[in-house]
Amino acid sequence: MRELNYQLKQLCRHNRDGSYRTQADRERQLTLIANQLHTLGYRKMNTQSLKPKHIEALVKHWQGEDLSVGAIKNRLSVIRWWAQKVNRQNVVARSNDHYGIPDRQFVTNVSKARAVSSQDLEQVRDLHVRISLELQQAFGLRREEAIKFQPSFADQGDRITLKASWTKGGKAREIPVRTDEQRSVLDRARQLAGNGSLIPSSRNYRQQLRIYERHTANAGLSKMHGLRHAYAQQRYQELTGWPAPAAGGPTVKALTPEQKRVDQEVRLTISRELGHERIQVVGIYCGK
Repeated sequence: MRELNYQLKQLCRHNRDGSYRTQADRERQLTLIANQLHTLGYRKMNTQSLKPKHIEALVKHWQGEDLSVGAIKNRLSVIRWWAQKVNRQNVVARSNDHYGIPDRQFVTNVSKARAVSSQDLEQVRDLHVRISLELQQAFGLRREEAIKFQPSFADQGDRITLKASWTKGGKAREIPVRTDEQRSVLDRARQLAGNGSLIPSSRNYRQQLRIYERHTANAGLSKMHGLRHAYAQQRYQELTGWPAPAAGGPTVKALTPEQKRVDQEVRLTISRELGHERIQVVGIYCGK
């Protein structure tokens, strides 16, 4: 076990604040945070090592992973608890505004879907970044999943399989391959990566993430989590036969009882494909 993970566990064991569930959730989130810091390149940390740069890097990572405002605020609350217990309160900004975190937004039925055209992709000079973007668009992948994607493992013909180590929360999942466009992206990804991933052998994840950020910015591309919104809305229309509320379709209240049944089944399918546990989260992508 890495030193930071061990010390955070000990910190939790010696500070039993809150209910049993609160304590368990806090320890789980701190373990996740320690693992993410390691992935982002911050090695050999301990509980006293926490600095503003670590928090800035984590927030940027979470925002890039399409984490909800509420989830980011919860994680910052856990970090503040950690900082307070080791007398490092001053390394964490008192206001979430400092990190550019807006007030929590609930379902608004306003579409946040994005698309990248062939012309957009031509502006992305790094081939690995370009294929990662195409995978995000074709399968609704999170950024980290698309960067760590290993075609030789993932491509199962009629579906792709995502390793737990690529995904948010460490949950493996499968997504169907339904279209010629998806098959084309997978074939080109396999040709580029061979038996490896979409991280070149000369780089690690953190280095490739920075290259992804730089090349997408240079190409004028932003808010690429909108590709997941577009995927969810496309799947909703494909499976229900009518557009999602966020894409101009009828609201759930306007549906017939039979349509409401279909709506719920489809939302559950989309939730699984996106890697979420709760069907309610689909409302953020498709509207209500």
